[in-house]
Amino acid sequence: MNPLYVMALAALLSTSVAFAHGPVEHGKKAAAVKEQKDWGIGGDVRRVTRTVEMRMADSMRFTPDTIEVRQGDTIRFVVINDGKMMHEFVIGTRKENELHAALMVKFPNMEHDEPYMAHVGPGKRGEIVWTFNRAGEFEFACLIAGHYTAGMVGRVAVLPAAPRTPAKAAQTK
Repeated sequence: MNPLYVMALAALLSTSVAFAHGPVEHGKKAAAVKEQKDWGIGGDVRRVTRTVEMRMADSMRFTPDTIEVRQGDTIRFVVINDGKMMHEFVIGTRKENELHAALMVKFPNMEHDEPYMAHVGPGKRGEIVWTFNRAGEFEFACLIAGHYTAGMVGRVAVLPAAPRTPAKAAQTK
């Protein structure tokens, strides 16, 4: 087989698949491949350490707009759209979100089904389970065209893992 063909096919298969936005509910996700990102990795529902309810509104705001977690925490985000228009909840770095938001302006019908994204229709709810395995400052945002630039963004502070106490260390041996 032609080596260039093989390389092109491999590149195509390794990229994300994009579908058009539409009236279809995007809250239900197929089994996604877990890929390490700078802000963490898709979590296992059996390892959830905390549930955080996130509300989205047509005022282009999230409630809460700041959350704090520990490195190693697996969070179940229950994302509720209180508005009358489609919103999304996307976790990422500021740079990644800015680049993605710019693409969404150019290609407003673009949609992704990544484990760190929830597209939630008006009056609906979605869910993300995410493991924050790297400390740092990250964002969550709505990247639908115009929403990010209108201020629909929040902050995730991932603090270093809690120090293990001698009692906990002894229990794990």
